Amino acid sequence: MREEKILIVGLNHDTAPVEVRERVAFDRTVLTESLRRLRSLPSVEEGVILSTCNRVEVVAASADEEAAFREIRNFLAEQESVKGQRGLEGHLYEYSGDPAVRHLFRVAASLDSMVVGEPQILGQLKEYYVAAHEAGTIGAILHRLFHRSFSVAKRVRTETAIGSGAVSVGSVAVDLAKQIFDPLDDKSVMLIGAGETGGLVARQLQRAGVSSLMVTNRTFERAVELADQFRGTPLRFEDFHRYLKIADLVVGCTSSPEALLQRETVEKVLKERKHKPMFFIDLGDPRNFDPRINELGDVYLYNIDDLKGIAQQNLQERSNEAQKAEEIVDEEVAGFLRWLDSLDQVPTIVALRQKMEEIRRGELEKSLSTSLKGLSEKERQALEDMTSAMVSKILHAPITRLKKQSEEQDEAFYIDALKKLFDLEEK
Repeated sequence: MREEKILIVGLNHDTAPVEVRERVAFDRTVLTESLRRLRSLPSVEEGVILSTCNRVEVVAASADEEAAFREIRNFLAEQESVKGQRGLEGHLYEYSGDPAVRHLFRVAASLDSMVVGEPQILGQLKEYYVAAHEAGTIGAILHRLFHRSFSVAKRVRTETAIGSGAVSVGSVAVDLAKQIFDPLDDKSVMLIGAGETGGLVARQLQRAGVSSLMVTNRTFERAVELADQFRGTPLRFEDFHRYLKIADLVVGCTSSPEALLQRETVEKVLKERKHKPMFFIDLGDPRNFDPRINELGDVYLYNIDDLKGIAQQNLQERSNEAQKAEEIVDEEVAGFLRWLDSLDQVPTIVALRQKMEEIRRGELEKSLSTSLKGLSEKERQALEDMTSAMVSKILHAPITRLKKQSEEQDEAFYIDALKKLFDLEEK
């Protein structure tokens, strides 16, 4: 049977808190050096390192599973900021063979992500595969494994709706804005609050094509900093009311204990805008906007509870689609394992062909030097062609049967039988 096995050792958002993941993470600037250190381990034939904010994993091919697991655990524990293996105790998982293949395929398909269906992991997987390829630490087995994982991810995206529907409050808010204002690229947005949530919303807005962004914050310097990051315009907090009339979308994400906008203020702004529609997204807790604003015509107001409800519904829909994705993964794992098992046949088939060829050539040369000594060159060539064709036809049935058995459980029986019947053990 094949000697090399696919192994995975790692930790992720489910098994380790962020402070542990940060300590084990690999710096991209020295990734090539880290990959070569991994490949230099005596038991590791091929290796790839995957290091993101949510996971750190080593994918390897090895003929010595026990030694490889031990050496890779040490390799991870030797990261500068980890104090020995005890720092990783209880956080690491290990997969070998079929479960390792299944794990990588699930990672690529975003079934093992913190948010199921998020698309970023596939791009990261490709980047780390390329890095390993360039570092020379990847061979035929992991090359095939990673390329198949990319195909699995593509199938899951194409055949399921696992990536549909926003599942974060910020992305839900922007999705709603796109539904009301289509497109968003010619709309003006005012962001009230320049904290972490404000930054996340600004990033989503930028991805959606918004180019006119006003940012205000009680601390003006924070507004300036965020506005610079997204090419927006900073506003002093005491002045933002004056600019409401040019804002199509207003997002509130402050921790203010009192409402920043009252119904009466918005009513006046609507008159100035000649009742051009406005969309308000209230991400504050407590709420930043007077809920009575929603009673006005030409106004759409969503608060954080509304958005969480939509996000939860989208997550449930993704969860339903995940079952379809798992079935695709099962199918693809079986297909990959058939290919991997077929590698067992190659040495046996090569040895069988060599043995038959040695017998053919030996007997032919013996005959040509004795009883068939007087044959012309043309006759000799005809005899060569005929005996070669005979050997090929004799071997056709057993080789075809052996290849067919790669899809069935008794492949090992046929390989073993061929070795014994034709005395191929030494070869």
